[in-house]
Formats: sequence, structure tokens, C-alpha cells
Amino acid sequence: MKTSSISELKKELNELPQKQLVELCLHLAKYKKDNKEFLDYLLFQAHDKTSFITAVKEEIDLHFDELKAQSNLYYVKKSLRKLLRIMTKYCKYISDKALAADLHIYFCRKMKASGIHYHKSQLLINMYEQQLKKINTLINGLHEDLQQDYLNDLQDII
Repeated sequence: MKTSSISELKKELNELPQKQLVELCLHLAKYKKDNKEFLDYLLFQAHDKTSFITAVKEEIDLHFDELKAQSNLYYVKKSLRKLLRIMTKYCKYISDKALAADLHIYFCRKMKASGIHYHKSQLLINMYEQQLKKINTLINGLHEDLQQDYLNDLQDII
């Protein structure tokens, strides 16, 4: 089955009446939870990205508070991977490299401050280093003034 391109979809959506567009959006939201979450973000939270980032940081704090009681590194690793999947999804929602870099830096700070003995597990070390690479990539795509601010934050967590 061939999937239409974005431009073809855009042309077709422009020709549809508003009522049918609403029905398509609702049908799409019912189909998958991620679509529903993204639509919720676009409708209710996209206008205030700072409060959205604050809410995401609170969710990160919650996950790390739950991890403090966990001593088994296997479960810590699984929980951190889950948290990173959630963060990646939210970074796609906001589509702003500066805010995404801020979230990843916040994650690394929380990981260092949490007391998790991630140096004992090569998988956790690799996960941390992967986040540092991702932060570097995000920072390199920013304006020069912002780059310096985020590079200072990056140096703090290294």
C-alpha cells in the first residue's frame, strides 16, 4: 500500500469542509494514544511552551524519585529508558532545539544528582554518553549566542 506524501495530504485536507476535518482529527485521535496526546498538546499547551517544559521536568522529577528506592540496576536501566522515550516524544512535540537541549541537560543533571550508581553499569554509562552526544548535536543547531549558554550548562554536567 502506497502512502501519500505530505503535500498530497495537505492539498486534500484543504479541500475538505471543516466538519469533515474535525471528524478526521477525532478519528485519528481515537486510533492511537500518541496521536491523542499530540493533538492535546497542539490544542491546549502549544501556546505556552515554558509551562509545558515545567510540567515535563516535574514528570522527570517524579520518575527519579521513584528510582531512588530501586537498588537493582536492571530496573533502573529499564526505567531510565522509558523516561528517555517519553522525553523524546515530548521533544518531538515542542520541535524546538533549545528546549529539547534544556530537557536533556536537565535529565543528565538529575541522573548525576540522583545517587544512581550508573558508573557500575556499562549500559547506563553508554546511555549517559548518548545523552551528551544528543545535547551536543542539539546545541550545534542553535544560534551562536544560545550555543554558549548551553555549552556552559553542558560543561557543568560533564
